[in-house]
Amino acid sequence: MSSKRVGLLGCGTIGSQLALAVDSGKVANASLNSLFDLVEPSAQSLKSKTMSNPMVYADFGRFIDSEMDLVVEAASQDAVRTYGRDILEAGKDLMIMSAGALAEETLLSSLLELASKKRCRIYVPTGAIAGIDAIRSVRHLIESITLTTTKNPKALAGAPFFNTSEIKCESIASRSVIYEGPAAEAVRAFPANVNVAAVLSLAGIGPEKTRVKIVADPSVTTNQHEILATGSFGDMRISVNNVPSPGNPKTSYLAILSAIECLRSICSDGLRIGS
Repeated sequence: MSSKRVGLLGCGTIGSQLALAVDSGKVANASLNSLFDLVEPSAQSLKSKTMSNPMVYADFGRFIDSEMDLVVEAASQDAVRTYGRDILEAGKDLMIMSAGALAEETLLSSLLELASKKRCRIYVPTGAIAGIDAIRSVRHLIESITLTTTKNPKALAGAPFFNTSEIKCESIASRSVIYEGPAAEAVRAFPANVNVAAVLSLAGIGPEKTRVKIVADPSVTTNQHEILATGSFGDMRISVNNVPSPGNPKTSYLAILSAIECLRSICSDGLRIGS
C-alpha cells in the first residue's frame, strides 16, 4: 500500500498527539503533510515538534488544495460543520474526531451524499467507549440503549449546558445527575465531553432513541462510560473507566489511542480485526 498523506485540521492537544504519532512512525504507511489551525501559532508550535516538517497553512483554501489523501479533523463540532463538505468536495477522505456533529441528521446526510459522489470515505474512531462492534451487530434487535457518563465537574466546565441551566458547574459538591435526555441534545449541550454519544448513536439506533445520562461527581478522577443495551438478543452492559487525556481533562486518553488505531487501520494493508 502506498503511504497515505495526512493533513491535520486542528492543532490542539488531541490533534497534536495524533500528528506526533504519525510523525514518529507509530502509524505505518502514513506521512504528516499539512497542518491547519485558525490559531496559526498553534500549528507552528506543533510543526516545531515534528521531524517531517509539514506545511502550515493559515488559509483553509490553500490547506485543502495541498497534497493530502486524508484529513483528520481534531478541532470541534463547528469545524465539521464548516469544513466537512469542502474536504469531501475536494476528494479527500475525512476522519472525524468531533463525532457529535454527526448527530445532526441533515449534516450527516449531506456528508454521506458527498462522500458517495466523490468516492471518498468518512471514518469515525470508536473513541472513549468499547463494544461498538457488538452494538453494530445487534442494532436491528435493540429495543433500548443508554449511555451513562460520569466525570469530575472540572472536566465538564465550559459546556454550553451551564449557560442555560440553573445548575452551576463550580457549585456541584456531590455526585449529581445533571442531564438525562436524547443523545441529539447531549452532544449540543456538552460538545467537548460526549462525542461518544454520537458514536454510539451511529452504531446503534440513532441520536433520538439513544438515551444519555451525565453524572458530575467531584470525587472521581477518571472519565467513566457505561452502555446498557437491551433487546431480543438479550442484555449487553459495557463499562470503561478512562484516565483523562494528558493536558485535556475533557477528553479520555482512550479517545486519542482509539484515533491512532483507526489511522493504523486506514493505512494498513495487513490483518484487520473486527468490523
